[in-house]
Amino acid sequence: MSKKRRSFEKGHKRKYLVIIDDTEECDRAVYWAAKRAGRTKSVVEMLRVIETGDRNQQWLGVADLMQAEQMEAAKAELDKFAKRAEKIADVKVERVIREGAVAEEILKLIDEDTDIGILVLAAGTGKEGGGPLVTEISRTSGTFPIPVAVVPGHLSDEEIDASS
Repeated sequence: MSKKRRSFEKGHKRKYLVIIDDTEECDRAVYWAAKRAGRTKSVVEMLRVIETGDRNQQWLGVADLMQAEQMEAAKAELDKFAKRAEKIADVKVERVIREGAVAEEILKLIDEDTDIGILVLAAGTGKEGGGPLVTEISRTSGTFPIPVAVVPGHLSDEEIDASS
């Protein structure tokens, strides 16, 4: 059971949580979240999850090097998308890097940060459906602790502007 959301209480501010990954459609989620956060005077929180599967099989020194490289790459991606969000709307952007399984880390962060009010995902545009994360989250949507906004990955900036 997730903790009570506090984003509308004094001293708190609602956050739109966006997952930063390597998909093409990730930018659509960032764009939509930045627009909505700008209009509602909210914060955009960006989460990058580093999956550790391959690292567990490596020698200690190699694993440490891999971790450092993955952290640097994650910071660079978060910085790139944070600049994009700040350019789209005058919003505050927070960055979080976690290690583990993506869906598990999303739920942990939502449970820990009671200001997160909406999870924003972008659906893939390929024939295989919305993408692995959208599919996984939708399986548990009936028990998910907060609303989930799924932005169609094919929408242009202008189309998102007209609907957000």
